[in-house]
Amino acid sequence: MERIDPQVLLKHWRWEIDQDRLAWLTFDKQGESANTFSRQALEELRGALRAIGAQKPKGLIIRSAKDGFIAGADVEEFTRFKSPQEAMAFVKLGWDVFQELSELPFPTTAMVNGFCMGGGVELALACRYRVALDDPKTRFALPEVMLGIMPAWHGVQWLPKLVGPAAAFDMLLTGKSVDARRAKRIGLADQAVPLRILENTARMVTLEAPPRRKPGLLNRLMAGPLKGLVVSQARKQVAKKARREHYPAPYAILELWRKYDGNPFAASSDPSASVESLFAHPTTANLIRIFFLQERLKGLGKGDFKARHVHVVGAGVMGGDIAAICAMRGLTVTLQDTAPDRLAPAVKRSAQLFKRRLRDGLRVRDALDRLIPDVGGQGARQADVIIEAIFENLQAKRELFARLEAIAKPGAILATNTSSLKLADIATALKDPTRLVGIHFFNPVPLLQLVEVVQGAQTRPEIASNAAAFVRQIDKLPLPVKDSPGFLVNRVLGPYMQNAFRLIDEGVKPETLDAAMEEFGMPMGPAELADTVGLDICLAAGKALVKDATSVPRVLSSKVEAGQLGKKTGQGIYRWVDGKAQKGAPASYGPELVEKLIGPYLAEAERVVEEGIVADADLADAGLIFGTGFAPFRGGPLHYLQHGKAAG
Repeated sequence: MERIDPQVLLKHWRWEIDQDRLAWLTFDKQGESANTFSRQALEELRGALRAIGAQKPKGLIIRSAKDGFIAGADVEEFTRFKSPQEAMAFVKLGWDVFQELSELPFPTTAMVNGFCMGGGVELALACRYRVALDDPKTRFALPEVMLGIMPAWHGVQWLPKLVGPAAAFDMLLTGKSVDARRAKRIGLADQAVPLRILENTARMVTLEAPPRRKPGLLNRLMAGPLKGLVVSQARKQVAKKARREHYPAPYAILELWRKYDGNPFAASSDPSASVESLFAHPTTANLIRIFFLQERLKGLGKGDFKARHVHVVGAGVMGGDIAAICAMRGLTVTLQDTAPDRLAPAVKRSAQLFKRRLRDGLRVRDALDRLIPDVGGQGARQADVIIEAIFENLQAKRELFARLEAIAKPGAILATNTSSLKLADIATALKDPTRLVGIHFFNPVPLLQLVEVVQGAQTRPEIASNAAAFVRQIDKLPLPVKDSPGFLVNRVLGPYMQNAFRLIDEGVKPETLDAAMEEFGMPMGPAELADTVGLDICLAAGKALVKDATSVPRVLSSKVEAGQLGKKTGQGIYRWVDGKAQKGAPASYGPELVEKLIGPYLAEAERVVEEGIVADADLADAGLIFGTGFAPFRGGPLHYLQHGKAAG
């Protein structure tokens, strides 16, 4: 290639023009593993586009030098804004640069080679064409709504025009990602191709410059005469999941599109649709805080340990789902239980999960091939990680670990998924108790990101570190906790749930308790949560934590005695039909009920930090947000106690 040296020295971008007179502009954020848009990166992009434009090439292809395309805006920039006006200046910079890109007089193509998030999608929308790598790692998403903001670099303006309002709002209002094939189906990507022809496809599309895809009649109607109806329906769907006063961003996105065609500068004086009002809202600061807490958890799983083979003992719902997640992430998994008929339901459930998540026959087949039923338990001999997920019986766990230790590789992680027993008690069965670590998943395993990594008094630090690296390897969030009854999540949930059961014993309707906690911001109330987890599990955990049989709530013990265990049996505190709790109307209640319900939760969260079960208050907040769903817009229970309680 003939190298054209623009006069401006670029730190994050480089470009060249090839023999076909195609310009190739490469984003390579200096000193970072992923490309993100800082102010400097945007300003350099504008300079590069102007320099390339002056060369009058036949076309432009924008690509990434990283293992992934663009992760969006640099969220660090958001923490430096001293006012909503400063935030708008950053929005204006991105808006103007992408507008310049969209107005270039020659064909432009985004060559998307992996994750394409937020501002990365908006840059791709500014190009005339998008060619995507057909690979599981390629995901298009606009996650701004999860930070309490909106895609204001033309995302709200351009995405509905390209893919239609329905597909656009499915992404804009939820942060949901789509893979390369779905992106092609909805019209977001023009091509989805394997790596070997990715570059050549981008070249040919740009040189041939086919006519741009036009929206169909239905999408034209939805963006025109039916616009009000579309927004009304979308607003109803949002209201089912998020209250406007807690999460204003999705409502603002709808208003911005309805009133101003997605132009944030036309909406600057409208509080219902403006970027300024979102940046001034306390939810935004708290959601950005949670983003950094999540990044901190990810950082705790950085390590050189890489597992290839996992052996799971116990094919119940928990063990089966742990095995499925590991197989889905590319690991070989042997799943052990006492008989083939105990393994079959786990394999069947895994197949359903793979179909839902992987959506590709070959990938589903490959994942199932990696999941190997193993009645004899011979897989433990080759495994890098061995996870015990049997019932909560101390003697049974001790006997199992004695057998596992005798056949396991010397460097293998020996892990228990116990939720209520102490590691120190289980480890007495081991010749080398320093090998035992807790890797505690939460139900439902495919949905909940948090995994507690429990370090006992004797656990070797490198074993705990390797366990955290394994948790990140399967795309979960590791939280180091000390060995103590209930660890963090169950320890804090215990008093909260016991208190709710006592109130039911006293005659308060479970629907009223659930309504009060959902108003507070919990994803579900305590009664529905108990039914979802299983009343038998709640009873066992409560006894393990409280150690006082007289304090067991009557409703809990009587339901378990009757075999009414919740969602899994179709009857618990509620009757369950097609996976939904059949609830009556809640009674009226005041703020004192909310305070009475959340008080024990907050008090226990403080005690856990004081006792050093987790390293600090921020990690406790992270664990309780990702492990119990504590109202994200409040920034975490300890943050709420310190900063937000007075404000409500």
